[in-house]
Amino acid sequence: MMNGQPIIIVKRRAKGHGGHHGGAWKVAYADFVTAMMSLFIVLWLASSSEQVKKAVGGYFNDPKGAIKDAGNGMKGGGGAATVAVKKDDMNKLKEKLEQAVKDSAALRKIKEHIVFTVTNEGLRVEMLEGDGSTFFESASPTPTAFGNDLLQKLADEVGKLPNKITVEGHTDSRVYNGRANYSNWELSADRANAARRLMQENGIRPDQVTQVRGFADQSLRNPANPEDGSNRRVTLIIQYQTDTEPETKHAPGEAQPPPAPKPGPESKPAPAAH
Repeated sequence: MMNGQPIIIVKRRAKGHGGHHGGAWKVAYADFVTAMMSLFIVLWLASSSEQVKKAVGGYFNDPKGAIKDAGNGMKGGGGAATVAVKKDDMNKLKEKLEQAVKDSAALRKIKEHIVFTVTNEGLRVEMLEGDGSTFFESASPTPTAFGNDLLQKLADEVGKLPNKITVEGHTDSRVYNGRANYSNWELSADRANAARRLMQENGIRPDQVTQVRGFADQSLRNPANPEDGSNRRVTLIIQYQTDTEPETKHAPGEAQPPPAPKPGPESKPAPAAH
């Protein structure tokens, strides 16, 4: 010691690499990803049709879809969006259904028996019988394996649409001799109804079918040959959606108000006793 003061020795450690920086970079990265996603959504909306823009806006205005269908038939609820097919879009639906048939290994073998035609009523899907039993068992309303496969695929696609549909049954001009009190009228109607029932079990909504028609042999596809197999057919008509159709005012499953009671006959005074 000098002059009675203690000697102080200071030891300094060399500074190494900085320690753990925490998760701040993760927050910045998440912000970047969110910004990029928002940019892509804006770019997608900018290039979308007016119909899609209305549907997206309708979702944010009414996420549960309880008020009405948003846009032109696209539901505002959280489920899968459904766009009403109008006259200008029916060819796109035709191409989509034709592609679904081509993508099926089983249906690809009989694609010549499945005819898609855009008509004044809507998109007509014809299931044409051949020389054998293509879509229905012979003289029976029971669908074959091909019939089941096609009807299920149609139900899966068409059930996503708000468009109404009509199901028709047709036969050829051969007299039905299967059983008594049963003719081509009953057979055509039963086949159309069997198709309706199968499709409603696989995606078609109960209120989507507006008519089930049985024509027997009164609307032949090949009038020159009334007994030709192509006259035996079941037809699905996907009707156009028009701007004048009433909008849905209630969410699915919501209780509907009871109809207003009809006014009864005016009460008349009882005749006076004599």
